[in-house]
Amino acid sequence: MKYIPLALLLTITTAALPYATPALAQQERPASFADLVEKLSPAVVNVSTTQKVKGGGAGQLGNPFQDLPDTPEFEPFRQFFDQFGKQQRGGKNTNPDNNAPDQEMYSLGSGFIIDATGFIITNNHVIDDSDEVTVTLVDNTKYTAKIIGRDKKTDLALLKIEPKKELPFVPLGDSDAMRVGDWVVAIGNPYGLGGSVTQGIISARQRSINAGPFDDFLQTDAPINRGNSGGPLFNLKGEVIGINTAIFSPSGGSIGIGFAIPTALAKPVIDQLKQFGKTHRGWLGIKIQQVSEEAAESVGLTKTMGALVLEVGKDSPADKAGIKAGDIITNFDGKDIAEMRFLPRMVAETKIGKTSSVTYWRNSASKTVQIAIGELDEHEDDVDTNDKDKNKKSKNKSSESETVMGMQVSPLTAKLRTELNLPDTQAGVAVVDVNNSSEAAKRGVRPGDVLVDVNNVPLKTADDLKKAFEAARKAGRKYALVRVARDKDTAFVTLPTAEEKKEEKKQEKAK
Repeated sequence: MKYIPLALLLTITTAALPYATPALAQQERPASFADLVEKLSPAVVNVSTTQKVKGGGAGQLGNPFQDLPDTPEFEPFRQFFDQFGKQQRGGKNTNPDNNAPDQEMYSLGSGFIIDATGFIITNNHVIDDSDEVTVTLVDNTKYTAKIIGRDKKTDLALLKIEPKKELPFVPLGDSDAMRVGDWVVAIGNPYGLGGSVTQGIISARQRSINAGPFDDFLQTDAPINRGNSGGPLFNLKGEVIGINTAIFSPSGGSIGIGFAIPTALAKPVIDQLKQFGKTHRGWLGIKIQQVSEEAAESVGLTKTMGALVLEVGKDSPADKAGIKAGDIITNFDGKDIAEMRFLPRMVAETKIGKTSSVTYWRNSASKTVQIAIGELDEHEDDVDTNDKDKNKKSKNKSSESETVMGMQVSPLTAKLRTELNLPDTQAGVAVVDVNNSSEAAKRGVRPGDVLVDVNNVPLKTADDLKKAFEAARKAGRKYALVRVARDKDTAFVTLPTAEEKKEEKKQEKAK
């Protein structure tokens, strides 16, 4: 690849785009990051935790080097610990008996001081399940830290140490002001090696990695490795604009895809942890799902946007305002909801007790209601993940069952309720069989599911299901929105309103 000097590249770019000159000048790469690093490093700390494990002995600790990059320089460490572990277990590669003495497990992470009195931000997963947290400053002074508060949903934790003197600290900056391509510097403690510095750029904003309900990560190519968790990501002004928390990597090492919690999300959480020791979040009382193009088409919504309501909690703020399953919330407090994932954060950051406007789409029309925001019980949305009956199939071939769109469905008889372990309150029709080549099977419908409604029309019989699909076809819809109950959860799937019989005929002729 031909090398083009940076100065020449800037000259070419600004000549072609004269109006871009000021923006480029703002983020010009410094000749060195040394002055910035020297100023910021004293506020970055090492966070180590100790956890007691009953029994287990040395073997249970595993090999701390097993997750290091698969390169020759780390191989002696792996070999040493493997041999050391065998000696501790009498030469056997087996777990010791449960009568062995308690052992201590250690983990390492990073953090940073946010005021002179000793408040420190880190990740919740760095200090989770710990019996003792130790903070080590840049001058190797060690303190036992108190956990002021933690928030699993954003993976943030606030620690406090009691220093004998004022400490150096770093300010929290404005992550919303960061643009893709802006320079950033990460300081942390990768692999327990001590303070380490890397630099890169913001690669993307508002990333969702399915880490929690409030995913809104900054993505960076500044190398972030294990041990960097909880460490700061700085802009060139020396302000923290992100808390390094995750990486995408097949090997465990950096491949240039790291994620940081933006300070715009972290600030209100940290303020609440400092004030209350826990978070106080707004609550509507609904479960939601992403709106697909097919889902939007099925209900006549011209734009793919908003949050599809799956369930509404009884006596919740949303329930009292008349929100129902199948509604699509398109606007909250005057702000359009471009994607489903933005709504939980918008609601969570709303002051408890405030009356907010909520606009939703139902029956091909938009309606706005006023809702008094409640307070989220942090344990309220915990889901029972008992999946032991998840693949249970119904063998009940009821005489009342019929096949509709590749699904053999039956009314919910007493026998079926017992067979599928369904409560008396569960409404709908049971799926007793699914044609494997049908669209329903391809979209995840399976025996044992209950079809609750189609486009908000409740189902009791197979005939209801047929009529609902027919009504959708007559309304010009290519897809119907079907609410499916499975175990203790519900979800919406979109199904074509007409079976593709022409395609089947073509295949028969080809044979």
